Amino acid sequence: MESKEDADSFTKVKSRKTQKRKLEPDGADMDTEEPVKRPQFKPLSGDKLRGPDEMRKIPVPAHRYTPLKDNWLKIFTPIVENLHLQVRFNLKTRNVEIKTCKETQDIGSLTKAADFVKAFILGFQVEDALALIRLDELFLESFDVTDVKPLKGDHLSRAIGRIAGKGGKTKFTIENVTKTRIVLADTKVHILGSFQNIKMARTAICNLILGSPPSKVYGNIRVVASRTAERF
Repeated sequence: MESKEDADSFTKVKSRKTQKRKLEPDGADMDTEEPVKRPQFKPLSGDKLRGPDEMRKIPVPAHRYTPLKDNWLKIFTPIVENLHLQVRFNLKTRNVEIKTCKETQDIGSLTKAADFVKAFILGFQVEDALALIRLDELFLESFDVTDVKPLKGDHLSRAIGRIAGKGGKTKFTIENVTKTRIVLADTKVHILGSFQNIKMARTAICNLILGSPPSKVYGNIRVVASRTAERF
């Protein structure tokens, strides 16, 4: 009796093979739909593409007021004439304010102008910073000497001295070989250049901070620079 009850309690399950066989002919009978055509829209006008006016503010530290005042015409001219933006220096908030207007054509011009002003505020020459407006593949990178190695006191001063070199010789050599521009501001290091060149310059500076002699760093840079020149 118990065996009969156990047999009744189990339910028979159909084999998977039969289910698959049944599904196959059904799938074959499905109607193939025609591919949906992509909608074609007319290009947007410049006014609709531009959207509402946008503004960027770049704070100016106290030690950069005088250089900004002396070079204001050089900064003002390319932003207004080439990028068709509005720019002013707000005396209350101590910010350089850049704003789009009706004449602004390119959306990315606001970012280019902000990077240009920021590069000058960080300490780059106007002529070097102007390359950020003219070329697309240029970037700014900043890092602290203490981010590479936690140094204090005279050890920190010596590390900064190794980066600069006697009369700025080491810094100029790294700039010329890697085709970048470097600014040393206290413990901050700012590098302007293309992605690959920034990487080379950063590696060289990090090696100097960690204690490598300049002669060894020069050799490593030249090897890497020659390899990249061969690739291109």
